[in-house]
Amino acid sequence: MNAMDHTASATAWLGAFEAALASGDLGAVFQPDGHWRDLLAFGWDIRTTSGTAAIAKALQGARAKNFRLDPARSAPRRVQRAGVDCLEVIFAFDAEHGAGSGVARLVEGRAWTLLTALEEMTGQGQVELPDYSREFGGENWLDKRNRARAYEDRDPAVLVVGGGQAGLSIAARLGQMGVDTLIVDRAARIGDNWRKRYHALTLHNETSVNHLPYLPFPDTWPVFIPKDKLANWFEFYVEAMELNFWTGTELVSGQRVGDAWEVMLKRADGSMRVMRPRHIVFATGVSSIPIRPKLPGLEDFAGTVMHSGEYVAGHEWKGRPALVLGTGNSGHDVAQDLHASGAKVSMIQRSPTYIVSLAEAQRVYAIYTEGLPIRDCDLLATAMPYPVLCEAYRRATTHSRKLDQPLLDSLAAVGFRLDNDEGSMGFQMKYLERGGGYYFNVGCSDLIARREIGLVHDADVDRFVPEGLRMKDGRVVPTELLVLATGYKNQQETVRAYLGDAVAERAGPVWGFDEGGELRNMWRPTAQEGLWFTAGSLAQCRIYSKFLAMQIKAREAGLVTSRGAG
Repeated sequence: MNAMDHTASATAWLGAFEAALASGDLGAVFQPDGHWRDLLAFGWDIRTTSGTAAIAKALQGARAKNFRLDPARSAPRRVQRAGVDCLEVIFAFDAEHGAGSGVARLVEGRAWTLLTALEEMTGQGQVELPDYSREFGGENWLDKRNRARAYEDRDPAVLVVGGGQAGLSIAARLGQMGVDTLIVDRAARIGDNWRKRYHALTLHNETSVNHLPYLPFPDTWPVFIPKDKLANWFEFYVEAMELNFWTGTELVSGQRVGDAWEVMLKRADGSMRVMRPRHIVFATGVSSIPIRPKLPGLEDFAGTVMHSGEYVAGHEWKGRPALVLGTGNSGHDVAQDLHASGAKVSMIQRSPTYIVSLAEAQRVYAIYTEGLPIRDCDLLATAMPYPVLCEAYRRATTHSRKLDQPLLDSLAAVGFRLDNDEGSMGFQMKYLERGGGYYFNVGCSDLIARREIGLVHDADVDRFVPEGLRMKDGRVVPTELLVLATGYKNQQETVRAYLGDAVAERAGPVWGFDEGGELRNMWRPTAQEGLWFTAGSLAQCRIYSKFLAMQIKAREAGLVTSRGAG
């Protein structure tokens, strides 16, 4: 089938789908086991529906029309997704509240998966460009910027807590929609959430996937971005996008009063400021409050104890014994850095770990290597409903395991417990479900396999003693440093720390999948009015910040008056 045939098939299906919307008979346009994912186009929420009957019920009374191929998008083409051969169609349509876009994956002329997304709200899109023409004797651009970010005479509509990629992305989106937004971060400098991490840190996924909204990284950038380079880009991004950002500022407390929040902020100089934003967006990420487990005898240990989030470099530990508790990405990277610095390091493995080579870890981002514009890639990436996503990850993991088998065998030979079994959905699903439990091998696995980095199993540990770690067989593993690579608490606990138990319980757990196959409380309304969450990779923040921003804008514009109602 040639391109003209693909176009004809796609156009025919779009016409049939629009007719089916009007009649309510979707059986002819959907596979019986089809899936529909909607991002705000048919309701102010993010949701996935599976099965023709359930999809038909959800689409009753839908107000959408003019489904058509978009000449500005990639043309229909044959692809394989999650092992299924299909015709992949990117299209446009008119949604009730603005311009819509979508992706249909057709098998034998019927939709196997369908994505519909609100692309831009009617009358609520990007703000007009400001006029900074010469005004002698008046304020220039810098005067106006300084006044805007000082907030001396007003409160922001939205307070964003956290200034990493999540906070910058949502603030940039809201700013372009004309919603007054302030980012606060307790770090002293923009980008410190990356800059202050361990010395050797470099991103584990490729630059081509990681752009922030509106400003892609230069083509001259390396394949993997070093932490300090990314941190400096964050500073540039804040200035270029004219984001209002208060460094050295911490949210102390807050409560909901009427239709707004009343929050207390502590500034870098120790002064306090009360603000009344209508919305709070927690952008503290999945790495916010460190988990510090209670370990038997740790109070007796005479050495140094730190969380991996505090670890910077290992030079002072040259020639000295060290232990790293945890075998996820951070644990491996810290152990490798200590080894490279001359320390005598061992890792304590508490649970089986998924291991994948760095090259194979890029397989889940394959859509971004298909030569399409990043705008189309982002749309295609969101068009994988949960059941299909699971199968896609399972297939990618099976393929990667075959290529990585020599590495996995070498680890198993020294007793490293692997979580690479048949049926595994790999690191990406572990990240989405729990935020950890995996490692991209950049060399540490090879060091473990060669026994240059030691391995201790948690089940063999008795307790800590002053000189180190005593095992159940009585021997002592001497150590002077213990690094806790033990992860971070759920964002619900961050809310609890600042807004109290009642708000945290009302909001509920954050991250991990809900019964509908969507990430819990992420980029969508929570049960607590005016409380939102954003987190994730740079790609996730870039993609979903748009949908979060539109939901907040819809409330500011009066299009939505309560949770999900419009």
